[in-house]
Amino acid sequence: MTLFVTVLLDKGLKKPLTYKVPDSMQSLVKAGKRALVPIQKRSAKGTILELLKKAPKYPVKEVLEITSDEIINEDLKKLAQWMANYYATPLPFVMKTILPGSLRKDMKKKTQYMIHTVLRGEKLIAYTASIREKYPKRAAVLDILLKHKKGIFLSKLLEEKVSVSAINTMVKDKILKKDLVEVDRSVLADVPFFKTSAKVLGTEQQIAFDAIEASLEEGAFKTFLLHGITGSGKTEVYLQAIEKALSLGKGVVMLIPEIALTEQTVERFKHRFEEKIAVLNYRLSDGEKTDAWNNIAKGKIPIVIGARSAIFSPISNLGLIIVDEEHELSYKQIDEMPCYNARDIAVVRGSFTKATVILGSATPSLESIYNVMEKKYEYLQMNSKAVAKNPPTIKLINMEEEREEGGKGFTMLSQTLLSEIKKRIDVGEQVILFLNRRGYFSCQVCTACNETISCPSCDSSLTYHRGEKVLACHLCGYEKKAPITKCPKCGEMETLKYRGPGTEQVERSLHAIFPEIRTLRMDRDTTKHKGSHETILKQFRAGKADVLIGTQMIAKGLDFPLVTLSAVIGADSSLHIPDYRSTESLYQVMTQVIGRSGRAELPGLALIQTYYPNHPVMQAVVKEDFKNFIKTELADRKLCNYPPYFKISKCIFTSTDKVAAEKTAENFYLYLQKFLGKEVQIYKPMPCGYAKIKDKFRFQIMLKSKSTNKIAHLLAHHTIKIPNKVRLLIDIGATSTFS
Repeated sequence: MTLFVTVLLDKGLKKPLTYKVPDSMQSLVKAGKRALVPIQKRSAKGTILELLKKAPKYPVKEVLEITSDEIINEDLKKLAQWMANYYATPLPFVMKTILPGSLRKDMKKKTQYMIHTVLRGEKLIAYTASIREKYPKRAAVLDILLKHKKGIFLSKLLEEKVSVSAINTMVKDKILKKDLVEVDRSVLADVPFFKTSAKVLGTEQQIAFDAIEASLEEGAFKTFLLHGITGSGKTEVYLQAIEKALSLGKGVVMLIPEIALTEQTVERFKHRFEEKIAVLNYRLSDGEKTDAWNNIAKGKIPIVIGARSAIFSPISNLGLIIVDEEHELSYKQIDEMPCYNARDIAVVRGSFTKATVILGSATPSLESIYNVMEKKYEYLQMNSKAVAKNPPTIKLINMEEEREEGGKGFTMLSQTLLSEIKKRIDVGEQVILFLNRRGYFSCQVCTACNETISCPSCDSSLTYHRGEKVLACHLCGYEKKAPITKCPKCGEMETLKYRGPGTEQVERSLHAIFPEIRTLRMDRDTTKHKGSHETILKQFRAGKADVLIGTQMIAKGLDFPLVTLSAVIGADSSLHIPDYRSTESLYQVMTQVIGRSGRAELPGLALIQTYYPNHPVMQAVVKEDFKNFIKTELADRKLCNYPPYFKISKCIFTSTDKVAAEKTAENFYLYLQKFLGKEVQIYKPMPCGYAKIKDKFRFQIMLKSKSTNKIAHLLAHHTIKIPNKVRLLIDIGATSTFS
């Protein structure tokens, strides 16, 4: 029977094309595989979506080549189509997001030669002894192989400076075997771990686990919001839920918000499970991603851990999805379409695969709380510490009073904080300091005319990095040598002053005050290279530093038993961001930082430096009053028609031509007004929060509605001509009004 297939090309057309399968490929073809097909006068790569037995009514060309094994399964294809509809994004764009770039390149497997001995044991020892005097170079090779009973890669053998000629001669004489083998490029290959057993669950942990276990056994889709305070033992519940899923033959995906958490999470998992684990994140090489993906698709790996894109892993019989720190905005993709939220995709994919979904957080998002209220999610709460007998004491430090008392000697580090740091250093305990600004100073301002030294390509001030002696833009990477002594606007000399301390300044200040202090800094500047996150955290865990200073990446999920002091420096900066989510985000990050101290037997202390100690969010944090904070926030959101009561969609227009971007936005606004009814609130075009990035001007149209179905359909099928020099980005379910 003649077969036909539909193939979705990686580039170009938005719809799949139909091709005939040659007789020689009938047994190879399968949905989910990659194929090379002809189109016009060239060939192109794509993914086979469907097998057709019925011939189309028009002539079609033949598939040229099947280029891979199955790399995308049925539920992923279904998910891709759902995303295309929901996020108003062409299907090829969605497939580009789902499939790693290395898979679209059809990267080949890595192979190496493995050298084995034909002789074994006493026979090999005797043979080596017999040739040692006459053929010392051959004996030297065999001496090494005697230590590697399972064989050794040729590349490793040659590192021992042995004779290539001796190896080849013994292969020819059939003393050695030379086999070409596939090499596992897994980042976890050959990493030793010690097996540990499951811990005894506390009462609240057991109640949560029992509900999850029942759902897994039932095999029906259900979503749980696991609201557990920091240190309540959410991870142990995750581990035992995974163990249960594996016992039922089900696959598991675990999402984590920060790459910094990967090493700690993998370590815990490897200690517990003998099953293979795959890690997926953007820091992997193309080869590592390809091997991990293929092994997952073949069913060799039942557990996947990774950042947001790991939700698209082709895992077999998916039965459990865990989204740790589900409130984190890093799960949302904002730079390119589809602008998906991995947390929401987890729930949708769970519904397709009849999986149990766990959304875990110490500070759940308002959207998830609302879904509990609407009975879409089941609520599980853990209010007790699993280990720590001394939960951290929380104190607010009024920085206005510190300024008055300190006079000219005032610094960003309060006397209370410095005193507490010294106490920890003296007794060998550790400290975590959080400041969500990297660099030395956040900007340079002219005191004569108030001009801020800004990036010429972006609507952003330049950050001073003292180590490199540059002013740098954190949006586009532009750099300018520092210091600048003449104001570019008014021309005055020596009037430029630095403002806004960053993590680099905090580190240098600590060394000036405590010359013997040992510090580590963790921000984008210190974690540029692969493996840098793991190196810094291992050093801190090993006690090689007294203080860890960092940005967002140190605020989440990290567990260090010797940390007894955590502090938030510059807590107020988020309050000045004109975004509906700013107070919620500030509450979450402060609570997370607080939770880094006092996680073991030692008592913990958390300090928050603020100029607004009476602000409701500060009071809610210090009183640990999440319930009333949520109640107030929900009331405000409802009053202003913000999520979770309304959903926000945005159309963002970017271009190097400001007039073209603005004009296109205005035309699009008028077009939308014609088709959208009163149930949709549509706002006139205005500059984005960052009005210019990388020499591209940015304008946005914001829409509010209770449902996005009508908006998404209209945006996906709009008939407005977008000029080639203008890019339109559609963000359905936007998580910020400022971007």
